[in-house]
Amino acid sequence: MCGIVGVLGNHEAAPILVEALKRLEYRGYDSAGIATVNNGVLDRRRAVGKLVNLSDLLVHDPLQGKSGIGHTRWATHGAPSVTNAHPHQAGPVAVVHNGIIENFRDLREELTANGVSFVTETDTETVALITQAYMNDGLSPVDAARKTLSRLDGAFALAFLFQGEEDLIVAARKGSPLAIGHGDGEMFVGSDAIALAPMTNRITYLEEGDSAVLTRTSLEIRDANGALANRDMREIRIDQARVDKAGHKHFMAKEIAEQPTVVGEAIDHYLSKDGSAVVLPGSDIDFTKVDRLTMVACGTASYACLTAKYWFEQLAGIPVEVDVGSEFRYREPPIPARTLALFVSQSGETADTLAALRYCQGKADTILSVVNVPESSIARESDLALPISAGTEIGVASTKAFTCQLVVLLMLALKAASDRGCLSDGDLKNHLSELRALPGVLNVALEAEPKIATSARKLSEARDILFLGRGLMYPMALEGALKLKEISYIHAEAYASGELKHGPIALIDKNVPVVVLAPRDSLFDKTVSNMQEVMARNGKVLLVTDSAGAQEGGEGAWDIIQVPAVSPVLTPILYALPAQLLAYHTAIAKGTDVDQPRNLAKSVTVE
Repeated sequence: MCGIVGVLGNHEAAPILVEALKRLEYRGYDSAGIATVNNGVLDRRRAVGKLVNLSDLLVHDPLQGKSGIGHTRWATHGAPSVTNAHPHQAGPVAVVHNGIIENFRDLREELTANGVSFVTETDTETVALITQAYMNDGLSPVDAARKTLSRLDGAFALAFLFQGEEDLIVAARKGSPLAIGHGDGEMFVGSDAIALAPMTNRITYLEEGDSAVLTRTSLEIRDANGALANRDMREIRIDQARVDKAGHKHFMAKEIAEQPTVVGEAIDHYLSKDGSAVVLPGSDIDFTKVDRLTMVACGTASYACLTAKYWFEQLAGIPVEVDVGSEFRYREPPIPARTLALFVSQSGETADTLAALRYCQGKADTILSVVNVPESSIARESDLALPISAGTEIGVASTKAFTCQLVVLLMLALKAASDRGCLSDGDLKNHLSELRALPGVLNVALEAEPKIATSARKLSEARDILFLGRGLMYPMALEGALKLKEISYIHAEAYASGELKHGPIALIDKNVPVVVLAPRDSLFDKTVSNMQEVMARNGKVLLVTDSAGAQEGGEGAWDIIQVPAVSPVLTPILYALPAQLLAYHTAIAKGTDVDQPRNLAKSVTVE
């Protein structure tokens, strides 16, 4: 969600802060601002909309100083406006914040009773005002910030900057990620390592409840109990090429095109040297001791889990429950013995998924996660974290992270099937051989992009679109509809094909295209029957299938997109690509902001 940066540097901070904020644009935002201290004076600049508006403001109204904090805001409390934009300042203190202060109303009432007035609608202003009050009572900036932190409930990452203090930033995290960057006579703060990559690759991640006092030459971290804490500094490799569009018009286009490569890397990571077995590095998980699998995720990752449910149940015979993170812990579900709890998150910081993980701690036998950021909170709090090797994903609508999640989950299901004796060695080798060939198949599928772009232009004229799929294609239909909604703003819904007659068929007419994902598999004939029901009611069917499916079931279809034929178990990974490209080119046709769609954030770090 919101992005935070902070600099105690040896050069002018403003351009460094703006450049770092640009690297956080992928998180989603609607306003931005920076504050600096120059010759002891604290000042700030803020603007609504894209960062270019802040950059323009700084050209006409520069902000000097070598110490500063910056912020991209995704509105929670209060509409996007200059007044509500961060940093928030109260006298000698400025604050930037990612998260939600849940008790801010109680704190506002307390401040109001003491004659303090408010100028914003935000919860963050309360943090600045309380800190100011403690400083007015004579506390030092550090002590005032720490006392303020002790008063806050909720999930937050915070950075404080103080008037008269050109060598001091106070930072803290509770629920929202925050990293400290180590330079040469410089120190940095960032919501993630991507923001800090141009300045340093030496990173210390704050842990839950930590607060930190930074100067240019020192870092003091205290844990949630106020005790001094040693946190490891590690060198982080950020692939600079993957944070660049590399000649593509959008990050999403680049990330779709990268899928053959990153899928191959994800496969290789979990293959034995001879390619005949699945190996989980550092794991001693024995699936013969697992009676039940509980999977939790949000958004696109939840559809990866729904896909994996088919794999685990069909290949390994393990019962699977899939839940969305925002509902899971509030149901207070019982966790039986011999349960493996599996959590999937691109960022590894998804608030609802992390809360669900913590609910399962001490209840499930094993906590396993599938993440794209090995240093993330979800990864660190798991018994075993499996990286998906997708590289940095900038586009808000997940593409390559989704397919890499599917790859890792499939390989995990294959290992479970092998452990439990549900797959012979020969069958396992066949599946793995097909997986190794998958990157080449994905490259062939991408060659259909010009045809998909033509189909997407036709779809862009619709107001409502339905997606249908059976079996493993049902989660793909859900994902295809979500992608279309996210970036084109066209209303789209997905249904299991067999559910069409149970209500959705009432929506069918000549103005509602129906996208049908239907490889020529054992369920194809039933899907074709559902297509005929649509066409009998003047519905327009866009069929996504292989050549055999097009030949057998394509008659009467409004449009057909062909992809290569693959083993049924691999179809979800393959069919994700045309679903992504349909959404992408529909959005292009409508002229929407593909990489940063309205109201959305890449990393959802609040409930």
